[in-house]
Amino acid sequence: MPRNTLRPRSNVQRRSRFVAPLVMCGVLAGMLMACVADPGPPAPDASEGAAASAQNGAAEPNPLRNAYFGDLHVHTRFSYDAFLNGTRGSPDDAYRYARGEPLMHPGGFEVQLREPMDFYAVSDHAVFLGMINAMADPEQEVSSHPASRLLAAAETPEERQDAQREIRTYIGGREGLLDMDIVRSAWRETVEAAERHNRPGEFTTFIAYEYTASPDSQNLHRNVIFRGSEAPAAPFSRLDSNDPEDMWAWLESNREAGIEAIAIPHNANGSNGLMFRPQRFSGAPFDAAYAERRMRNEPLVEITQIKGTTDTHPALSPNDEWADFEIYPYIIPRGMPGVAQNYYGGEPTESVISGSYVREAYLNGLRMAETSGFNPYRFGLVGSTDTHTAGGPAGESGFFASDGLADPPEGTRPFDTSAPGGGRRYNASQNPLFSAAGLAGVWAEENTRDSIFDAFRRKETFATTGPRIRVRFFAGYGYPDGVVDDPGMVAEAYAGGVAMGGELVAPGSRAPRFLTWATRDPASNPLQRLQVIKGWVDGGEAHERVYDVACSDGLAVDPATHRCPDNGAVVNLDDCSVSADAGDAELRTLWTDPDFDPAQRALYYVRVLENPSCRWSTWEAIRAGNEPRPDLPAIIQERAWSSPIWITP
Repeated sequence: MPRNTLRPRSNVQRRSRFVAPLVMCGVLAGMLMACVADPGPPAPDASEGAAASAQNGAAEPNPLRNAYFGDLHVHTRFSYDAFLNGTRGSPDDAYRYARGEPLMHPGGFEVQLREPMDFYAVSDHAVFLGMINAMADPEQEVSSHPASRLLAAAETPEERQDAQREIRTYIGGREGLLDMDIVRSAWRETVEAAERHNRPGEFTTFIAYEYTASPDSQNLHRNVIFRGSEAPAAPFSRLDSNDPEDMWAWLESNREAGIEAIAIPHNANGSNGLMFRPQRFSGAPFDAAYAERRMRNEPLVEITQIKGTTDTHPALSPNDEWADFEIYPYIIPRGMPGVAQNYYGGEPTESVISGSYVREAYLNGLRMAETSGFNPYRFGLVGSTDTHTAGGPAGESGFFASDGLADPPEGTRPFDTSAPGGGRRYNASQNPLFSAAGLAGVWAEENTRDSIFDAFRRKETFATTGPRIRVRFFAGYGYPDGVVDDPGMVAEAYAGGVAMGGELVAPGSRAPRFLTWATRDPASNPLQRLQVIKGWVDGGEAHERVYDVACSDGLAVDPATHRCPDNGAVVNLDDCSVSADAGDAELRTLWTDPDFDPAQRALYYVRVLENPSCRWSTWEAIRAGNEPRPDLPAIIQERAWSSPIWITP
């Protein structure tokens, strides 16, 4: 291997930036995905009257469902932290960006998506919603407040930090600055923007906001997503309560009044173990009523975003070679770079690992179902960005973080290994542990609020780290051997089993068959391997195992190790080019668990990995003429996850 090429630490850990001529979607691939306009010819859809993607216009609903991609976690100038870091983009600007229009970043450079989104939600912080924006407006009475004058005079980064520290004391609940008339006005503008930009069948917007519960700065944040056009007069914020159960009670009272919504937790990795702690916020034990209530109000969890991926952690999954992926290990916001550290003093505080990751929660849920008869962690998965600049990043090679004025144009960021924070930042405000992620994927009949929200409810959702990888996952007992080659495969899969997010009851000693299928993003890298992650309970103890189930390049899974052989993909760190002859456009198989025990509770979910490619920090190092920093991964593998299927004896 040439000196300037790189493979991951193990033969199976890699990611590549490979742009090959597009492979025309076949009949089966047309059923897997709603093909979009690409440099190559579009694929036909196998089902009559099936909808094309939003970019190709509205069509009749597809009973076999289409893949739609979106972002449910977007901040604009109405979020106090976004405005303080220079964001002036409005909710309208955010929705125009999602439709493919350019957006001016606070740093003074233009950003634009390579292809539009199918759905989008502006989710500004409920706490102090619109207040900082109003403080900077000389026509508003609040602009005469001393903290407002400090903000208006701030020009240097240090002066902005001083203003933020002062304002944050008010955001924490101090009297004298919060004006609920301003909050309600900003909320009305948020709602009206979502209504203006919603285009049923073409582009879906959701009325939304972020609930930022942060007891002792431990992250218990949720994004609240409303189903339709109805919304309350003001959002429920952490100033109302830091207890998520109080927020659920608010959701339930709205539901009784005909206003439907769900909450989506995010950044469990920064919760200091609280997000999936096996007890209630009050410290009381779980019970069946709690489990049912949590799943009614929080059927989904955001698994990946700018501030890290929360699938699992190497300490929790030591036998998973891909567990060490985009780990952001700090309490949020105590781990945030620059300004946020000055709020609390000292260096970043590492988050407790147990209770902070999705897979462990899944396993604990199985254990509780076995021992107590209820499971509070039967949630599906989505990804999103958590951008604070009104528009999220467009991938590794063009990554921009969410730091506003602290995030200069690509190629101009300081490349400083001696910066404060143990060499973990490019400068005092740019954090190299941030990720260029992610996206929410759904399988829905059409691109409308009702159809997509129904997919949220039934958890037929998936998450990606950015590329538009499409994943389908089914389980059943009647799937024939040749189903993966049958043009009617998806119809058979629905008719003979359950889709991701569902539950399958084991009728006896037979093992179910799992239909797993993924296709690449034509603008990203080929796929390297398709995996099934299993969790199960045996004797009251929870276990996990990763199975490779389909390999690229005609390779076969080793039945002893359950791993694909190395497909030979490498990355050239001189220019981030990659192997042009490795990886597949799609992977699909019908798989049976060789270790299935019908007496055990179990869950299964899919993870699909691309070939390796350069991480965004490596792209920046190359453009700056530097070697990649040794304390950061030079390459990573983009990936996607399905929601699980639960197997009940």
